[in-house]
Amino acid sequence: MYDAYNRWPDIAEEFYAKDFSKIDIKDINNIVFAGMGGSGTIGDIFSSILSRTDIHVSVVKGYLLPKTVDKNTLVVCTSISGNTQETLSILKNANKINGKFIGLSSGGLMQEFCKKNSVNHFQIEQTHSPRASLLGFLYSALKILEEIIPIDKNEIDESIKELHDVKRRMSKDFLGSSNIAINLAEWIKEIPIVYYPWGLQAAAIRFKNSMQENAKKHVMCEDIIEACHNGIVAWENFSNVQPILIQGVDDHFKTKERWNLVKEFLTGKDIEYKEIFSVNGSILTKLVCLIYTLDFTSIYNSILRGIDPTPVKSIDYIKNKL
Repeated sequence: MYDAYNRWPDIAEEFYAKDFSKIDIKDINNIVFAGMGGSGTIGDIFSSILSRTDIHVSVVKGYLLPKTVDKNTLVVCTSISGNTQETLSILKNANKINGKFIGLSSGGLMQEFCKKNSVNHFQIEQTHSPRASLLGFLYSALKILEEIIPIDKNEIDESIKELHDVKRRMSKDFLGSSNIAINLAEWIKEIPIVYYPWGLQAAAIRFKNSMQENAKKHVMCEDIIEACHNGIVAWENFSNVQPILIQGVDDHFKTKERWNLVKEFLTGKDIEYKEIFSVNGSILTKLVCLIYTLDFTSIYNSILRGIDPTPVKSIDYIKNKL
């Protein structure tokens, strides 16, 4: 698992360089990203990227499409294994709804359905496991959807360069005190709660998922602005929950004001917290580098606690019962 993560920068570069057939996306003004787990993270990332456009974005993590799907909607169904039941149920609407559907998977039932029903399918190689395949699928999707995604080649190059920098600073070859991933992994002893601004939601949800799957540990996450209207009250009583504040280096000035108030409040209650900051750069660069750092954290936390990050027996149990 560690070796798979260690190759992420190279995987991002390699998969973005692949040639994919083009899809007709003229007149598209609505995109639905359907996927679960790591595949769902891809939708979360694209939702942040596309927030600077006039395109309406929905992220579906379940069985049902929104009623707004029409002829001007692109439905991107991603299942890294190709066998995710929820995403397959979304894809099967391709025969019933007047929208444009595409499938991304490493093969499986999704590939079979797309072939039989003349739906555009893009086969993308899986890396070790679905969650470790995130960057391969993300950068493939960036290439496939490049005509509709407001990211130029310079931003792609920037994100890959920064991923290489994260690898140098977070890998096991650099065990110094400035290795944020190891420091955070050592600090997490109880249940973390991750606070984040809306634009970095994808990184927070991914960290929750990675800690749950790799470190087999409960994690909570909350939007920092929303938490100030409800969740902050829970700190009035003693708790062994550990707050982690994920911040953008250029957060909105009102968000920065809120961070300062929350940190002042926590300090006044003698509550220890950790701060994780994004790198400079585009929203893509910020998100993938935060995810990379925090995924390393989940691996290190599992190692420190003597847990094998690879098996996910509980997920297998549920899937086998469906």
